[in-house]
Amino acid sequence: MSILKNELKKQIPIVQEEIKKLITKKGDQKISEVTVAQAYSGLRGIKAFVCDTSSVSTEKGLIIRGIPLLDITHISPEEVFYLLIVGELPNKEQLDNLKDEFSQHLIVPDYVWSVLGEMPDDTHPMTLFNTGILAMQGESVFRRKYDEGMGKPQFWEAILDDGIRLLAKLPALGAGIYRMRFNKGDIIAPDSRLDWSGNFVHMTGLPDESGEFHKLMKLYFMLHCDHEGGNVSAFAAHTVASALSDPYYSVVAGLNGLAGPLHGLTNQECLKFVMEIYEHFNSSPEKNDLKQFCWDRLNNGRVIPGYGHAVLRCPDPRFVAFMNFGKNHIHDDNIFNIVENLYEVVPPLLLEQGKAKNPWPNVDAASGSLLQYYGLKEYNFYTVLFSISRAMGMISQMVWERALGIPITRPKSVTTDWIRDNVK
Repeated sequence: MSILKNELKKQIPIVQEEIKKLITKKGDQKISEVTVAQAYSGLRGIKAFVCDTSSVSTEKGLIIRGIPLLDITHISPEEVFYLLIVGELPNKEQLDNLKDEFSQHLIVPDYVWSVLGEMPDDTHPMTLFNTGILAMQGESVFRRKYDEGMGKPQFWEAILDDGIRLLAKLPALGAGIYRMRFNKGDIIAPDSRLDWSGNFVHMTGLPDESGEFHKLMKLYFMLHCDHEGGNVSAFAAHTVASALSDPYYSVVAGLNGLAGPLHGLTNQECLKFVMEIYEHFNSSPEKNDLKQFCWDRLNNGRVIPGYGHAVLRCPDPRFVAFMNFGKNHIHDDNIFNIVENLYEVVPPLLLEQGKAKNPWPNVDAASGSLLQYYGLKEYNFYTVLFSISRAMGMISQMVWERALGIPITRPKSVTTDWIRDNVK
């Protein structure tokens, strides 16, 4: 049995008992109230369920298992996955064991590539990615064991087994789609000696003699791993998983939400905007010219991509981490220079305009400029990278939801007539 499973076997009974006591002692206490406006506004800000893997503070940003994000930007995706699941960073033995588990499940089945090869040449990479995951659903451990009569106490183990198998394949699936969709040549097989992010870089075929692209992807996959439970992708995955759909179905449900332009697709829109600036000026413009360009955009009723966030009221720490990486590794690059200058120009401009509750940049404002610098220039592939990472958070949440026996998600809806008649 894996070390990860053993750790969870120790923790789960303790957490189960703690929650029983909380419900007994505080079960009748209210944690939120719903206004009519909230009911019509995407349930914004309503406290309605529990997610322990991470939280998002309006003033601090992402906190993973109690640790502020900027304190752990040096750790690997494998380490952050262990942290999400267990609540503690792994020691060397625990990390090596997890890496060994991943290494056993690296290969994407040939039939997946056959399915994807039949799709139109202009298919969006996210459609290919989600289809590839769904094509593998028949291999679900959870589905097989459930059909065999597995008891509820074992649900979480089967979810974790599926999660490990799926997560291990996602870098290969993503890199293979990159090469297939953008005519980069034959699919490159994974190398079991490499870590999660290093394997992805290897399988894209992009040059990385300095090793900096590997460092960037290590950071990228770590930063996008989770963002509490109420965002569209996490909540969609949570809702579908609550019906006891296996992780293949549930992750794809979440990633279909991630593919929306108001969620994960924003990263490609941000780089498009930066490239629009570069092409307009044929260089990195002076700050006064950049300010005027942004004013003109706002006056035409358009937004500044990458600025603003539904929850945060501070610069996104994921953005800060990317900017720190860029300042340390990128010099004399017009595109990154534009991103740096936008950070100085846009927040005061949005405050002056007076419409934005949060004028600060989110993670998408910086990530694309770094990816293109290292040769990954295909904008519409960026959400696949987001997806490879965010699946870690979805799986982690699913494991604990099944361990704690969280029931099917079923909020009550009301009609507009009911609100007219009953809300005084």
